[in-house]
Amino acid sequence: MAALQVHFLLIPSLMSIMGAAQYVMQDAALLSYIDQRFLSLEKRVEKCSQDLLEYLDEFREFSKGVLSRLARLSTDKAELKGEVEHLLMRVEHAQRDIDYFGSVMDSNACVEVHEDLQKQQLLEEAEEKKRLKLMLNASCDHMLVGIRSLKVVKKTGGKHGSWMKDPGKKHAKIYLLSGSVNNVVLEFANIMAFMENNQTLKARRVPLPVPWEGTGQVIYQGFLFYHRHGSLNEIVKFHLQRRGIADQMLLPGAGRIPAYQLSPQTKIDLALDEQGLWALHAEPETGGNIVLTKINPVAMAVEHSWDTPCSSRDAEAAFMACNTLHVVYNSPSGGSSRIQCVYDVLGALNAHTNPGLHFPKRQGGHSSIHYNPKEKQLFAWGDGSQILYKLHTEQKV
Repeated sequence: MAALQVHFLLIPSLMSIMGAAQYVMQDAALLSYIDQRFLSLEKRVEKCSQDLLEYLDEFREFSKGVLSRLARLSTDKAELKGEVEHLLMRVEHAQRDIDYFGSVMDSNACVEVHEDLQKQQLLEEAEEKKRLKLMLNASCDHMLVGIRSLKVVKKTGGKHGSWMKDPGKKHAKIYLLSGSVNNVVLEFANIMAFMENNQTLKARRVPLPVPWEGTGQVIYQGFLFYHRHGSLNEIVKFHLQRRGIADQMLLPGAGRIPAYQLSPQTKIDLALDEQGLWALHAEPETGGNIVLTKINPVAMAVEHSWDTPCSSRDAEAAFMACNTLHVVYNSPSGGSSRIQCVYDVLGALNAHTNPGLHFPKRQGGHSSIHYNPKEKQLFAWGDGSQILYKLHTEQKV
């Protein structure tokens, strides 16, 4: 019985010892595996170091080769530079020889070429004059030689403004545009209605969608043409009966400086004569001289431009008459207005000073002067007065 008890006590002990031995064997196998892995990693690191050393050796050899090639390239560059300099020297010598032989050759051929160029230039100038005459329908055969008399029709409005009739229409309506910035045109039935004391009450008011700037407006064939206020160089074409804008255009180069020094409110001055619509302005590039432009009023496009020798300095206004620009000058303090520069675009008259054309019986400046080709007289605005000037003309020589 006692032996049986001892037997039962030994069985658990033996099992415990066997389990511990099994764990020891597993730990030994794990340590052996880890040791093998470390050995493998060491071999790989050693191989990587060897590969790196071999790469460094190859890179050193490659660097030596590149430096050697760069040295040879520098030598070749120096040789090429010497050859180019030698070639340039030979070209220079050849050029000197060519110049020498050219100087000793007969110059008759050059003279002939020069004469041909002159002939071609004269032909081109003649063609250009012919084209301009056709464009301008050169029916004007008279020139302005004097201003005979004046008539103060009315005194209304402020210092600046313009008034006119439509030379392209048969009616006798009078239009009044008061102020250098405004958007209302007053239309009168005729000159008698305009001259009445309460003329503003009988006038038809025509509001504009955008106001004008300056005093350079014109009315032609039922349309009002004017420089739009707030724009640099936009010209508006306004239908007076339909009361709407029909078209507009930009006038190149205009609007940066006043057209006339003594009328700084006007940057673009529009004008009418026997040939239609013109625009006058000054540009800094011309030294302040007046630039004259012919405008097609239907297409609202530039047809031709001329840089005139007429200065805008001390000028107060200008007008067109029979293809000819007439610039009116005065003194800054006010005085007798006079035409001092005349420019004919067709060249029949050279631009010249003409101090003999004085405006009669009046002291003071003009805000605007517009020529009416139908009635052959000037519609002027002077210090708030609306004035008519009759003109004296003679046949062109």
